[in-house]
Amino acid sequence: MAVVGERITKTPGVCGERACIAGHRVRVLDVAIWHQQYGWSPDEIVSQIPSITLADVHAALAYYYDHREEIQEEIRAEREEVEEFLRDTPSAVEAKLNRPPFKEAS
Repeated sequence: MAVVGERITKTPGVCGERACIAGHRVRVLDVAIWHQQYGWSPDEIVSQIPSITLADVHAALAYYYDHREEIQEEIRAEREEVEEFLRDTPSAVEAKLNRPPFKEAS
């Protein structure tokens, strides 16, 4: 396990080896998204994930600001993976909705 700071770690085989809050599977990129894109305050993040502390959130945000380019690249890569998955995986619901109606035998 790489200890990046007292509260932030990178562990092989855990969370894609991305920076996480120590002892949790809460990634720094998740905290950054919740704070930057959703507008959640650190207190709101703790209320959503009560197993972490306010100090953990602030450590994650500090790591994000110190490694902004790295975390932004992780966010971009994850979005691309999701978009590729959605593009390559047909929706079962859409398939059912687009199927021609059942015709009874005459």
